Amino acid sequence: MTEMTIIPSAGMATPAPFTARHLIDGAWRDSADRAVSERHSPAHGTHVSTAAKGAAPEADAAIAAARRTFDAGDWAFSSGASRAAILLKVADLIERDLDRIAMLETLESGKPISQAKAEIGGAADLWRYAASLARMIHGDSHNSLGAEMLGVVLKEPIGVVSLITPWNFPFLIVSQKLPFALAAGCTAVIKPSELTPSTTCILGELLIEAGLPDGVANIVLGYGDPVGEILSTDPRVDMVSFTGSTGVGKRISAAASGTLKKVSLELGGKNPQVIFPDADLDQAADAITFGVYFNAGECCNSGSRIIVHEDVAEALTEKVVALSRKVPFGDPLDPATQVGAIISPEHMEKINGYVQDAVADGAKVAIGGGALEVEGVGPQFYQPTVVTNLRPEMPIARDEVFGPVLAVLTFRTLDEALALCNDATYGLSAGVWSRDMSTCLSFARRVQAGTVWTNTWMDGFPEMPFGGVKESGQGRELGRYGLEEFLEVKTVQMRIGDTRQPWVSG
Repeated sequence: MTEMTIIPSAGMATPAPFTARHLIDGAWRDSADRAVSERHSPAHGTHVSTAAKGAAPEADAAIAAARRTFDAGDWAFSSGASRAAILLKVADLIERDLDRIAMLETLESGKPISQAKAEIGGAADLWRYAASLARMIHGDSHNSLGAEMLGVVLKEPIGVVSLITPWNFPFLIVSQKLPFALAAGCTAVIKPSELTPSTTCILGELLIEAGLPDGVANIVLGYGDPVGEILSTDPRVDMVSFTGSTGVGKRISAAASGTLKKVSLELGGKNPQVIFPDADLDQAADAITFGVYFNAGECCNSGSRIIVHEDVAEALTEKVVALSRKVPFGDPLDPATQVGAIISPEHMEKINGYVQDAVADGAKVAIGGGALEVEGVGPQFYQPTVVTNLRPEMPIARDEVFGPVLAVLTFRTLDEALALCNDATYGLSAGVWSRDMSTCLSFARRVQAGTVWTNTWMDGFPEMPFGGVKESGQGRELGRYGLEEFLEVKTVQMRIGDTRQPWVSG
């Protein structure tokens, strides 16, 4: 354990437990049956929040409110400028309450407070970007259809959308969906993860304060069964946008097929970084270390496997192991901490199972490989782990482990590296490290991934679309493409003047 950098308890006082309730048609409500669930901090074990536990009555009421509000047309046909003004106000309020939001996010999820603050700040930027898009929605006109015809293509809000968000980035991911849906003129029902409900409810408070009309954005707390299932199947819902595991995404897609509603899915990844011999190994090692340990590896974009050229594999692995020893793991409330707690004991067991199974199958652990006890905090941490001597078919090299575990594979040629990258069910993101831009561009064009980073990892901007291919999902978030997801195209064909020739003569 002495080879790790461990941050013990900061001894900071935590706020009183937050009370989270449903937001339906502009009013905060308890569940009809008074059911609640409690959330305890994965890092500290303290009681963080008590949330209303929703069921069919709450889901039905929220969908009804969103449907009624959309059909009334006041929001759907409001000007882009008026919608933008509200979104900009929300961004200001997020920044005002950043410390409060970040504290709750840290306590519920176990992520470091410094990371939570950065994410909340990034979320405010997303709201501002979506506000700019609200004023830029437009269709097309076609005046080349003949002297008597004018064609117009309208882009209209798709309607009522269900937004189902995960526990790993609860505030950031709802901010990748909701402001774009609102900018488009949609109404929404949001279901956050039952593990991290509080910051979404705080967002609900800010929406009310910003002047969002009642019923435009509704929040239902609870579990996937029954709330998520109802939001995916109800015929009054026109679209489902889900971020989470591939397995759940498949179930949502199947459930939504009964009404043929649109589905947008941002799912899992087993994201490779390919390192060529001419790469800057120091920069690559630093980015690899960040990519695998960021958010304790509980990230769909985690750089959880590297495919490194045989000539530099040993040197690069040594650099990553050396940096792994320096990464501060520990109390999330200490600003110096860079990696916090694992979300649940069950998930800890899953992560460790992948590592132990790999070792039993001949893999070697270069560092880590087990639980990490943090003084004054608790045992729900996992060591920074690097696993070598792998075969491509091993589960740890193919499956999404979703923890601070790096799988190391090797290659000799570009074609071999691409084959290893593309021989995967996932296709979310990929990276390439080389000083030769021809190599980088050839890789970027041939790798099967929604995002490709060259000589960097996990940079992101609101202007750039995000999403995957294959079993990493369908549809895109962010950028103008993220707005387009919530728009429907309508063709209007207009005859000008009384020029139509009769079909029936006489």
